[in-house]
Amino acid sequence: MALPALDSPNWQGTAAAFALGLRSVVSTILTLVLFATYIGIGALAHDTHFSLFWALASTLFVWAGPAQIILLSTLGSGATVIQAALAVAVSAIRLFPMVVSVLPMLRMPQTRKRQLILPSHFIAVTLWVECFRLLPQVPRERRIAFVNGLGSGLVAMSMTATLIGYQLAANLPSLFGAAILLLTPLAFLLSTARNCRQLSDVVALVLGIALFPLVSLLHTGVDILISGVSAGTIAYGVHRWRRRP
Repeated sequence: MALPALDSPNWQGTAAAFALGLRSVVSTILTLVLFATYIGIGALAHDTHFSLFWALASTLFVWAGPAQIILLSTLGSGATVIQAALAVAVSAIRLFPMVVSVLPMLRMPQTRKRQLILPSHFIAVTLWVECFRLLPQVPRERRIAFVNGLGSGLVAMSMTATLIGYQLAANLPSLFGAAILLLTPLAFLLSTARNCRQLSDVVALVLGIALFPLVSLLHTGVDILISGVSAGTIAYGVHRWRRRP
């Protein structure tokens, strides 16, 4: 679905921008990936003996597939609420750079902090990728409403998939459920590759993929973090070097 031109009258009013954001949910293949992923999360919630209410609440309030898997698996294995909260909090740290990179695209001089609370909650891998793809086509004064619409649509779709997965859990093979959960990192990798615009982006992605198998041999327990930070630092150095006069 193509968005209207920046000067189109279709952008008049926050309600129209919200509706366009809601409609944009169907314009990305990541929606299908999310749907399949949350079917798996719904099945996991059933298998770990969570009620349907708490399964849906985790999708609504946590809104991050890996963090929800950690929450469900840790509480399901008998961990305390504090232990589960700490594990989810550590997992959520990875979203902080995404929030920091998206909020400047939404903020205007007159924007109030409370207007950014809901968009900040919606920013996860899928929304982060789609913001970089779609926001350049959205007037800056309508971007918050647009992101709220897009985020609301993605969350609603994910809650629907959670419900379906929960109800199908009795007939969903465990191997199939595990395979579904792999769709999110694979889709994120492909979307990141598609959105590479500069040499530094390509260097970071390629080095991150190349370094991970080597770093994993060290068995540090934080292999992804080490390879990602190393690749990103090198890519930043390449970017600064190319900008030198």
